[in-house]
Amino acid sequence: MIRSLAALMLMIAAPAAAQEISPDEARQIDSIVTTSLKRTGVPSASVAIVRDGRLVFARAYGKQSESGGPARTDAPYQIASVSKQFTGAALLLLEDEGKLSLNDKVGKYLPDISGADTITLRQLLDHTSGLQDYWPQDYSFAAMDKPTTPQGIIDRWAKKPLDFAPGTQWQYSNTAYVVAGQVVEKVAGMPLLAFLQARVFAPLGMKVVSLDDAVGPGFPQGYQRFALGPVRVEKPAARGWLYAAGELAMSPSDLAKWDIARMNRSLMPADDWAAQETPTRLADGSNTNYGLGVTIQTVDGRRIVEHSGEAPGFLTENIVFPDQKAAIIVAVNGDFSNAFTSIAGQITKLVLPVKAPADGTATAEARAIFDQLRAGTLDRALLTENANYYFTDVALGDYRQSLSALGEPKSFEPVRNPRARGGFINRNYRVTYADRVLNVITYREPGGARRFEQFLVMPAE
Repeated sequence: MIRSLAALMLMIAAPAAAQEISPDEARQIDSIVTTSLKRTGVPSASVAIVRDGRLVFARAYGKQSESGGPARTDAPYQIASVSKQFTGAALLLLEDEGKLSLNDKVGKYLPDISGADTITLRQLLDHTSGLQDYWPQDYSFAAMDKPTTPQGIIDRWAKKPLDFAPGTQWQYSNTAYVVAGQVVEKVAGMPLLAFLQARVFAPLGMKVVSLDDAVGPGFPQGYQRFALGPVRVEKPAARGWLYAAGELAMSPSDLAKWDIARMNRSLMPADDWAAQETPTRLADGSNTNYGLGVTIQTVDGRRIVEHSGEAPGFLTENIVFPDQKAAIIVAVNGDFSNAFTSIAGQITKLVLPVKAPADGTATAEARAIFDQLRAGTLDRALLTENANYYFTDVALGDYRQSLSALGEPKSFEPVRNPRARGGFINRNYRVTYADRVLNVITYREPGGARRFEQFLVMPAE
């Protein structure tokens, strides 16, 4: 499972200049998804895209089930561990009401679990509790053939000795979230799902069901595959196994409503969202890159709030760019490939491209070296001693012969900002041709001379 408020109309209001998905982008998205499904054998995918704080794209592809016909955009896919951010939100909302504190010890509410007097509620949510994970496998294990309850999971796993002292390590723990769900129910006086329906889903207009109920006619069916064998229908886990660690099923379009609330800091107070998105630090000061049910990273200069989810036969990826008010959600009904993350990554590059660094002179000089290699006329004065050592006659011959055969490139572009390493400045470039893409990885002296220490050209996927 390793694999997040004002009225609804305010929440979905778009800026006047909201950027729609263009017809060309839509065609490219269609190609990305259909190619991935064909390559991997995953039966279906449902995709939602948010731009400028508004849902601008929702489309489903492929076969939803053996009897249910083509995939539908309103069909509730099992989002599994993406649900964890909702469990975290439930505790934050109860804290707002003064009914608990995330710094409370678990023993105040559930005294019978291991470490109850040392684990805080916050440590349940940020995976630093030390409670052993009950489901580290990427498949249903034997016990999951029979129904269980939260108490059944707690009795079997949350009463084992802790794997480590709370706060000293980070280790993903579904067990901790089951405990957290039980705390919500004890404090709120109602089932966790009922609390979320009343406080989150209904205010946002989200249609959400328990994944235990998202089976049968009209619902997406999960599929599995053993190695490269045939794609087969996956048997769902028995009732009760995912609970607060991953019990929700919803369409990507409904999940987008939650992502938009995150961007707008609506539904919950802004400090609740900030608390959920603040990475936890361990006792030694190291950063876990995990908050209260979400992963937090910075990629290409953009802050990302992300979580994936895995249930038997299903995988989901939810990536939010809060500062750009954008989100990519991909749900698939096959648990046997990286189609969900591959699709999400490719769509992200398409609809939220990385801005090229403003370093036109360096790019022009790198392009000049590339053109020299294509022509076999390398100016060795532009290279360091090590680079000249690398470019033997054999190397130059291979560069000239292989690159000249490709003709004139369509573009030569930087792919991210420069960075220092080993006394040099690293810059990378993407070279695009009609039928292929190349990567160029360079290291160059800083300051005056600026000779190239490295200039490597290699194929891109």
